[in-house]
Amino acid sequence: MPLASLHDAVVTAGHFPLLTGVTATFERGQVYVVTGPNGAGKTSLLRVMAGLEPLVRGRGQVLGYDLTSPQRRDVRRHVGWLGHEGSFYDELTVAENLEFAVRSTNGDLSRVPGALEVVGLSARRDVRAKNLSAGQRRRMGLAWLLIRRAELWLLDEPYASLDDDGRATLDEVLSVATSAGSTVVLTSHDPITASVPLSFLTLRGGAT
Repeated sequence: MPLASLHDAVVTAGHFPLLTGVTATFERGQVYVVTGPNGAGKTSLLRVMAGLEPLVRGRGQVLGYDLTSPQRRDVRRHVGWLGHEGSFYDELTVAENLEFAVRSTNGDLSRVPGALEVVGLSARRDVRAKNLSAGQRRRMGLAWLLIRRAELWLLDEPYASLDDDGRATLDEVLSVATSAGSTVVLTSHDPITASVPLSFLTLRGGAT
């Protein structure tokens, strides 16, 4: 059984189609890149897989959870979501944000230093989140995903706001994640030349 699958998946906002007729399969330990023009439904696809958006038509499952039933909400406990901003507290430092997130999920605090080292934020651990650049906030989000070790990573435009060094760091993080058996699904509007093997899913106006 694949980690996740969609068949003729349709998502709407009112009567406006966000995602129309997408069919795809996602295997474990792989990196999938969802591409397409603005408005094609890339973010909506991630939100469906995170259990944040309901399917109005079609079928789908993630980690065995039926996305057409109320149990889709249970998927959230097993996925790592990284959006454009990241859900962090501006007044807390980098380390405090991560430690708070770990405690709220009964995680392992000992993973924090190592994750900060991997994403290159060890020297910024005592800086408040509000004083970080957009790229540094993205790195903090990646650190949280490393700490959480979710089975499925859902990354919305993760390469945005990253310089060359940051992109290389993200490539390393993706390699670490897939080596541990996690599946990564990320969106990108721009070409990606990552060093890890990639599979591509192209959306065109909401359809594959």
